[in-house]
Amino acid sequence: MIHGFEKIVEERIRRAQKRGDFENLPGSGKPLIFQDGCFVPEELRLAYKILKNSDCIPPEIELKNQIKQTEDLLAGMEEMPEKYRLLKKLNFLIMKLNSMRETSVAHEMPQHYMGKLTERFENSKNQ
Repeated sequence: MIHGFEKIVEERIRRAQKRGDFENLPGSGKPLIFQDGCFVPEELRLAYKILKNSDCIPPEIELKNQIKQTEDLLAGMEEMPEKYRLLKKLNFLIMKLNSMRETSVAHEMPQHYMGKLTERFENSKNQ
């Protein structure tokens, strides 16, 4: 619910939109260009720049890259024992990533084993 000052601001923005004040602005339709490190606290900028220049990435991003690579490998794999091994690795990586984050369970990355196991049991019943 919008109150007081916020309501006035929202109303003024709506009126400006109706008048077309936001159309044809410089840079319209182009991506915003942010200065390097403008959202990083000043005391951390030098450290982040050194890490970036030495190709160091945060552990969470590294895990996400490993998860993506493992998912890509799984997508093209036919052999069941190897696929099962990779699926276990994928679920371990996802569990590790989720444990690193300090968020609620609702925002965790889901593991892949439930659907795969169900599929496997259904296939074994049909044979």
